[in-house]
Amino acid sequence: MKHGIPVAWQRLNRMVTGGLLALIVIFSAPALNADQRPTLLVMGDSLSAAYGIEQERGWVTLLAERLEGEAQVINASISGETTSGGAQRLANIIGQRQPDIVLLELGGNDGLRGLPPTQMRSNLANMIEQSQQAGADVLLLGIDIPPNYGQAYRDAFTGVFHSLADEYDVSLVPFLLEDVALNGQLMQDDGIHPTAEAQPIILDNVWPALEPLLDSVFQASAK
Repeated sequence: MKHGIPVAWQRLNRMVTGGLLALIVIFSAPALNADQRPTLLVMGDSLSAAYGIEQERGWVTLLAERLEGEAQVINASISGETTSGGAQRLANIIGQRQPDIVLLELGGNDGLRGLPPTQMRSNLANMIEQSQQAGADVLLLGIDIPPNYGQAYRDAFTGVFHSLADEYDVSLVPFLLEDVALNGQLMQDDGIHPTAEAQPIILDNVWPALEPLLDSVFQASAK
């Protein structure tokens, strides 16, 4: 068993509500000229959209604060988003924002809906290819699902992230909620979404994989 996730099963549908409008939040600071600063784009779902907590306490906001204005962080995450929705939105956002790094945090809602992992893989592959064709580095943020869908489905689901990372040679955070999901004190009452107190831990899970990409982008921009 790779990662157990305590969850109130009767509340799973609350995570997969759709029909929400996209809200793109841009975190910026005047430390450098806007044309000189790298751009990071976060494409995620409620785990990156600060669901149930203040926006300024979400891990994406904390990431922008850690960068201290050295980069622009664009949060295009939507609660309830699936990989299909993300794939449909990405081309337009990339065209407008021209990110240097794309962080893909999608798939959780696909899993909670029991959608085929092959479909999720195709959508994520599409997003990776779009990002790479635009010259952006990609960081995959993996997620796990509750065990009630069966171990075979769960293995296929989590395996998608690893196989994509290998095929496209992109960086991977195997489990975004490491050291969070099994701690009831760090999860909201629905058992699905992390609390504000968990957000620094989530950022620390992301940072070791993100930092080398940032270093590479900063070095390239300095030439």
